[in-house]
Amino acid sequence: MLRVSTQMMYTQSTSYINNKLATLTDLNEQSSSQKRVNKPSDDAVGMATILNLRTTLKSYDQYAENVATAQGWLSSSDSTLTQVSTLLTRAKELAQEASTGTVSDENRTQISYEMRQIYEQLIALANTKYQNKSIYAGQATDQNAFSECLWMTSNDASLSASNSFRIEGNSATTVLVQFVNSGASTGSSALMSACDVRYSIDGGKTFLNGSLASNAAGEMVVSMPESGTSITFAKDTMVKANSMTDTNDTKGTWMWIRPSAIYNGDDADPGATTVSSTGLGTNFVSASARGSFSANALVRIDNPTAVAMDGDIQYSYSLDNGTTWVTGNTVAADTTASNATLNIANGGLLTLTSNGSNMLQPGAQFLIKPNTANVSLQISASETLRVNDVGKDIFGGIYQNPQKVLANGGARLTVSSSNAAAVFDSSSGTYTSNGGNPTKNLFETMGNLVAFLETNNQQGVSQALESLKLCQTQITTSLASVGGRENRAATTKTILTNLTDSVTSQLSSVEDVDLTKLLTQLSQQETAYQAVLKSSSMIMQMSLMNYL
Repeated sequence: MLRVSTQMMYTQSTSYINNKLATLTDLNEQSSSQKRVNKPSDDAVGMATILNLRTTLKSYDQYAENVATAQGWLSSSDSTLTQVSTLLTRAKELAQEASTGTVSDENRTQISYEMRQIYEQLIALANTKYQNKSIYAGQATDQNAFSECLWMTSNDASLSASNSFRIEGNSATTVLVQFVNSGASTGSSALMSACDVRYSIDGGKTFLNGSLASNAAGEMVVSMPESGTSITFAKDTMVKANSMTDTNDTKGTWMWIRPSAIYNGDDADPGATTVSSTGLGTNFVSASARGSFSANALVRIDNPTAVAMDGDIQYSYSLDNGTTWVTGNTVAADTTASNATLNIANGGLLTLTSNGSNMLQPGAQFLIKPNTANVSLQISASETLRVNDVGKDIFGGIYQNPQKVLANGGARLTVSSSNAAAVFDSSSGTYTSNGGNPTKNLFETMGNLVAFLETNNQQGVSQALESLKLCQTQITTSLASVGGRENRAATTKTILTNLTDSVTSQLSSVEDVDLTKLLTQLSQQETAYQAVLKSSSMIMQMSLMNYL
């Protein structure tokens, strides 16, 4: 027979009480938190699942936040381009009215006032910002996409084709410039230096005398003091003389100094990809890249010893600035000793050309830097959505050659036709300098339209009207692109909402407590705990002394 001592009774009673109390405490914790799993010891496998599901939910929350931000950017762009289209409709109405022969000079002048205001409003819309970031400046979101500038249109195609110019100063009205030469017949050619200059700042009603002089650099400077502007040509060139007495004669060279806009942002034009190099022997090798590069690419020569360009070239490349490398790439030997072409991911090509040596040294590296302009947000584990646009590809304007900016150490140059040009066109204007061909360059079209209205040029207004139609089509196309991305963002938002609900449900099934079951367990454990307390109290009161 087992002998039960008093100590054993006390020990077992205390153990029973503590066990029931611990169970009751756990149930109370679940009741307070409404969670079945509050610590790993509650359910190790369940806790691992909970942590994974919570991580998934956090990623969905971030994607949803990115989608909301994208919708803000795209909605702002949608609204902006819709307003631009509305303004262009009004501009077409005004241009249509002004292009008819029944409109008087005074009427065109009156129309020009509203047209200039439309031009100013278009500049403001092109500089639209969302959360203080430009939506049309590419990745240069901290600055305005466009700034106003003066540009020149001429009825003399040879003037723009044979000479470059820059304009300094500012004018609130179009400046009309003509060349005259008392010794030359109207329409005949004469050197610019042999001519006198007259100009008008009131639409051609009255003309003032300007001056023309050669500076120390051999440039021809046309000064027009009352206009607040001057135009400098790179060299003396031939112009056509205007009538000495008839300022409306169109046989001579006319110039309109008028408004336009220069694009300050960046672009993703493929032709502007640059390559820099480092390492032994790279100063004797020229490198160029073409094809598709979505980000910087770093290329490294892996041959153990120097290799000629017609030999087997081993190389690696990295698309994450050298963090990881794609190794084992080889260009097979060929018979071309002066150059070699290396294939990079996604269709990019790096061409190495001898520039003093055709030997490639081990460890030589070449950094390919494509032009990038996209601001993209991650909207899923495998998807990004572009939220911005390159303003020059929508509105046109004047754009400075990025290669010349790069050659200047990255600093923008004084704008001139030698380092900048009208977007979509190789020439500076839409009147005669490109044959009068219509253009979809909105700011150039509006600048010319303002100039022709302010100088009462019916023919020029008619030509600009054709360009306005192309410009509106360009805006509509851009609006469709924005709308497509808006739809994609909306669809992604719906998908994320559904995924979040699904994962939340899974998390609840693992983590949350069954309240009905919990209340039943609480009642059972409370009854059991009270029973243990009562029975222990009765047992502990018993003693041998009770029977003596």
